[in-house]
Amino acid sequence: MPQARKGETSMTETRLQRLFAERIGGIRFGKDTAIYKFEKIKRAKTAAQRAHPDVQLIDMGVGEPDDMAFPGVVEALAREAACWENRTYADNGIPEFQAAVARYMQTLYGVELDPKTEICHSMGSKSALSLLPACFIDPGDLCVTTVPGYPVMGTWARYLGGEVVNLPLLEANGFLPDLEALTPEQRRRAKMIYLNYPNNPTGASATPEFFDSAIAFAQRHGMVLISDAAYAPLNFSGAPLSILSRPGGKETCVELHSMSKGFNMTGWRLGWVCGEPGAVKAFATVKDNADSGQFRAIQKASIWALDHQAEITPAISEKYRRRLQALTEALRSLGFDARMPQGSFYLYVGIPEGTEGGVTFGTAEEFSQWLIAEKLISTVPWDDAGSYVRFSATFVARTLEDEARVLAEVRRRLSSAGFVFRNGAAGH
Repeated sequence: MPQARKGETSMTETRLQRLFAERIGGIRFGKDTAIYKFEKIKRAKTAAQRAHPDVQLIDMGVGEPDDMAFPGVVEALAREAACWENRTYADNGIPEFQAAVARYMQTLYGVELDPKTEICHSMGSKSALSLLPACFIDPGDLCVTTVPGYPVMGTWARYLGGEVVNLPLLEANGFLPDLEALTPEQRRRAKMIYLNYPNNPTGASATPEFFDSAIAFAQRHGMVLISDAAYAPLNFSGAPLSILSRPGGKETCVELHSMSKGFNMTGWRLGWVCGEPGAVKAFATVKDNADSGQFRAIQKASIWALDHQAEITPAISEKYRRRLQALTEALRSLGFDARMPQGSFYLYVGIPEGTEGGVTFGTAEEFSQWLIAEKLISTVPWDDAGSYVRFSATFVARTLEDEARVLAEVRRRLSSAGFVFRNGAAGH
């Protein structure tokens, strides 16, 4: 076939372009020149490292643990991977993993679950969030999510012809959504409400009272609550909380848990969906047509982790609490209104107006890009509900000494900026 000349489109490309679904852009797919936020961050980091090859770039934008799984988990994986019987499809999970999840939920959250009817494994929370809309959303239905936040469930609701209502997470409301802000029409059409606590990116935790009010709201209007509890074990303000432990929770809610954040097992891609039996069965039905289950050896290694959570998760949580406390104190000393998060491994802070040197920041994205270029510190910007940046405590530091060095270096680099904040004060 003759090659298309510059500026022309080949016949093959034209035919294929017309086949793309509208949900991903249709004939416009691949032609959008907009650059995704995380791609901008990646490019800025590359440029900063090229311009300053002798300066360490401190990456506080990474949303995954900085360490690997605990030795006992790795050893269990090695043993199980060598077992002949673990070679086959796992489908919707092995009974031993479901039983371990039930023990874990009872021990850590005080939630009693039937392993057969109220638990189904998933290949990570992201996969589960992409499948759940297929259980509930028909064209024209509403899915309620929060911003800033993880967009996967909303994206898939739109793919299925649903609509998404985004409720802002505002500092004045403790970064909790105002469900009462939904209009009567939205309440009539909404089927799913997505909650994520401890929250990414704000670090806020839900209170029992908020969960109770959310359950009552969902029951009153015939909705299902989807509680993304991926960060639930990383809680700094009391015992970890499951929405299923609240009155009516098991009858109204589906909760997602993960081996990623609380066990340093992000790349292992394993989690579970639990809660209302009918919803769990619907998820299992959809999932059975989407994947053939996570490797049995990974599930069996995770059993070891779940049964030893008291030796694993508190140590991980304490590390992030220590780092976040130090980072909060450092930023406060520089004028930021930084407040210790209640959970997760994120610190979410409002941006300064500019610097004493005349630099101004109109958006969080501008500030984040400036931090990378001028200070070689990477963060993630959010401009959805005010202008904030997210610092993550998952920066790489193998020892306590190295951790202290990194935190001191962050303070040193930022202290020379002379930030100016809305109250007119300058931070030094």
